Amino acid sequence: MIKVIDVWKRFDELEVLKGIDIDIQDGETFVIIGQSGSGKSVFLKLLIGLLKPDRGKIFIQGKDITEMNTRQLNKLRTEFGMVFQYAALFDSLNVFENVAFSLMEHTDLDDENIRQRVQECLKLVGLEGIEEKMPAELSGGMKKRVAIARAIALNPKIILYDEPTAGLDPVVASSINKLIKELKHKTRTTSVVVTHDMKSAYEVGDRIAMLYQGKLIEIGTPQEIQSTSNSVVRQFINGESEGPITAIS
Repeated sequence: MIKVIDVWKRFDELEVLKGIDIDIQDGETFVIIGQSGSGKSVFLKLLIGLLKPDRGKIFIQGKDITEMNTRQLNKLRTEFGMVFQYAALFDSLNVFENVAFSLMEHTDLDDENIRQRVQECLKLVGLEGIEEKMPAELSGGMKKRVAIARAIALNPKIILYDEPTAGLDPVVASSINKLIKELKHKTRTTSVVVTHDMKSAYEVGDRIAMLYQGKLIEIGTPQEIQSTSNSVVRQFINGESEGPITAIS
């Protein structure tokens, strides 16, 4: 589904990604962990074509997106769903309008079919009957669920999650992890999740990769990552202050 070959990205003098190679399989949930500022969100933006790599190739379903023009990229993005950190709902739109936004922008569906699709998406995330509520009336967990409903509205083949449990208490975060897993089976989408929440990474990931100093230093199943002998990965997953990673306050 996704193939990344020798991707490099820098901003001025800061080299963020240094030769990233990944193969993500159809239907897989692939989790990328790493410190804040390690380039996880930059990687998501590269996948969806919001940024171009300085070097390397990115193939989505066999198509090289680094060679695409703006029109081709816009078409490609309809095959992605994006769940932003802290939900990023449109504050001036109600729940129905938020979920329906991409349907109105990118399809020729009539009002009744849009309403039906919005209701289907809200049902999938466990939020039936809240179409008229405004984002300010929702809890953090509800906002995240609405954001996920919006992301799946166009039946995307790939969903990108940027810190899906950020700002949520442990109980609500666990419910979001459960929802991500349920949607994987119900919608059969491929997912890429970036997070530094290790509980979430273990719960949702088929494979986990650690990004450190611009490189992927280890890729494995949750069980393989938990039993790693790599001192950098071990320090990060255990949240230890002593080790090769320098804490930046």
